[in-house]
Amino acid sequence: MKLAEPEQIGRLLHTQAQLQAVATDALRYARTLGATDAIIGVSEGNGLSVSVRRGAVETIEHHRNKRIGVTVFIGHQSGSSSTSDFSRGAVHDAIAAAYHIARFTATDNAAGPAEAELLETAPHDLDLYHPWQLSADEAVEIARRAEGAAFAAGPQIRNSEGASVSAQHSQSVLATSRGFLAGYPHSSHHIACAPIAGSGRNMQHGNWYSSKRSAADLAAPEAVGRYAAERALARLGARQLDTRKVPVLFEAPLAAGLLGAFVQATSGGALYRKTSFLVDSLGKAVFAPHVQVIEDPHVPRAMGSVPFDEEGVRTRARRVVKDGVLEGYFLSTYSGRKLGMQTTGNAGGAHNLALRSSRTRAGDDFEAMLKKLGTGLLLTELMGQGVNYVTGDYSRGASGFWVENGVIQYPVEEITVASTLQQMFQGIVAIGADTLVRGTREIGSVLIEQMTIAGN
Repeated sequence: MKLAEPEQIGRLLHTQAQLQAVATDALRYARTLGATDAIIGVSEGNGLSVSVRRGAVETIEHHRNKRIGVTVFIGHQSGSSSTSDFSRGAVHDAIAAAYHIARFTATDNAAGPAEAELLETAPHDLDLYHPWQLSADEAVEIARRAEGAAFAAGPQIRNSEGASVSAQHSQSVLATSRGFLAGYPHSSHHIACAPIAGSGRNMQHGNWYSSKRSAADLAAPEAVGRYAAERALARLGARQLDTRKVPVLFEAPLAAGLLGAFVQATSGGALYRKTSFLVDSLGKAVFAPHVQVIEDPHVPRAMGSVPFDEEGVRTRARRVVKDGVLEGYFLSTYSGRKLGMQTTGNAGGAHNLALRSSRTRAGDDFEAMLKKLGTGLLLTELMGQGVNYVTGDYSRGASGFWVENGVIQYPVEEITVASTLQQMFQGIVAIGADTLVRGTREIGSVLIEQMTIAGN
């Protein structure tokens, strides 16, 4: 992989027209070989990532990458190949390799590009590309500012797992034999910090980050570092709890994981393989009656925004859950066909998914949510992968804070929280107005009526 020079960061090497020409030629060659259909994806990107620890530079990485991925169909047989060489001969070789693979694969009636009538013919400009012309020295200085603010938060911040800064720029073009040809550039930038408070057996870590399409929208590095330190300091002196059943308030960053679990359980692959507890759940109540799940792929500058999905299918805003009732799945063309349904424009995943409640009011900030919790557990960290999507069983290592009468009493650790996703979704009592965006998900803190806490 060729390393980019610092002054090149943020500058893409090709125009959209050039990438489209490569994709168009690749489609043409696939047809000459005898392919009945083909999908061509062309992409390139560059970026800069740096990390510092205790003020010293740990890593500086410049990268530049490019790729052409091809899938060729002979009827309902398919083969795939890829290359990082954009020369015509290399691209043709990749297509020939995919064609020969397709000749020997089994027939799959669900295989093939999306139908022409489903394709996006007029993609929205969603303002997704904001290059950050950042040198390595500038990035290091930003990371040091974040970590310096963490150490300045108090004498008990004695160590650090580091701070990092990243600027990433990419573009892609998709072409299919059903008439789709489009692409767009996009960017993603972040600042992160992970300080450590205390020492010996009384040592706690904290971390926080800011991630945006535009560097102008990022939180100040000092704010990121200071808040990360405050999270670490708040955890000093953590205790265990004995086993009990109590209400649990998921802090907003963790609550985003509940949305992720829902997407996993309602994704086409899990549904047609029958590896989800939500198989055949369309039209059924899966959440509490006040809960809504909304998807909007067209939010300007948002991290989860796309003008079309990874197959060129048009995306649209929709209500996935209405008043607790499941109204839609997350399907690609292939998984839709396997289920006897149509794609939902979700090849590549969910887009800007929000979990909301008709009960939420403007004043339901974090402090108000603690009062709604009353006496119970505020959950701020989860560990392990203890989610069984076939049965819905949920059991994970956790830490957080014990709350009484709406007031935080002390931090807790080395506990396990357990329930089932079915009970958790149905047991959502309230969703806070303390909204946070994490990746493709937007959510406030979530109060669940009851979970089992296992400790001493």
